[in-house]
Amino acid sequence: MPDVRIVDVLDLESFALLPPCADPAFDHRSCDYWEDASRGSKAARPSWFDPPAPADPAGPPAPAPNHNPFAPPRAAAPAPNPFTPGGDDRADNPFARSGDDRPNPFLVRGDAAPAPAADAPPKLRLLTRGARVFGSYAKVMLVDGTPVAYSQYGPLTAYPRAQRLRDLYPELPQSPPPAVITCIATTAAGRDQGWAARLVAGVCSDLAERGFVAVEAYPEVGAPENATSAATPAFWIAAGFAVAADDPRFPVMRRELA
Repeated sequence: MPDVRIVDVLDLESFALLPPCADPAFDHRSCDYWEDASRGSKAARPSWFDPPAPADPAGPPAPAPNHNPFAPPRAAAPAPNPFTPGGDDRADNPFARSGDDRPNPFLVRGDAAPAPAADAPPKLRLLTRGARVFGSYAKVMLVDGTPVAYSQYGPLTAYPRAQRLRDLYPELPQSPPPAVITCIATTAAGRDQGWAARLVAGVCSDLAERGFVAVEAYPEVGAPENATSAATPAFWIAAGFAVAADDPRFPVMRRELA
């Protein structure tokens, strides 16, 4: 029996497990197609893995001095806020409770999802931008330690292109909003072994535990196998989804979650 593990993508180490696309022209690791409603791309962009240019230690140039002869002289220090108790410049939060160190009950993953470093790949920053509230946005399946499949998902609000496509079908349920699976991909070596279906089952189970009542996917009919990020309608039907909105090119697949 092979050793099968599903890993949540939450940091640089797990992000490094993302397998390359079967078609080298595309790349999950530099794709923002679903995160950008109009200009997102699936293309391989190696520059996304380069660290950003170091900041100038001198900082940005100082603004030119104000030579307006009619401008009033600048005060040496800002005037105190008369509405701040005690003359402190900091606003008093009436809802703050001294000594209250209870954790936020809405944080799903807590310290398991630290913010990525400033030089992290842009895609990793996209995948972890809401992780402390929502949890992971991606999973990788490993078989005997080798990545064979990848899936990206999340709340509808995280993927403007999915929302834009969904807006074409007013017959779809509007509330509560579904979770969406934007990407499911298998490596060329891992094809036709059921790994993608098994990964989708794990994603759906996870989303149900997070409180979602339904999950949707948006395949493109007729797209080349290695160029589509959302598989085919037949794949989703086999995974327990149904056609929620029929369309010759962009049908909406939906699965109710128990």
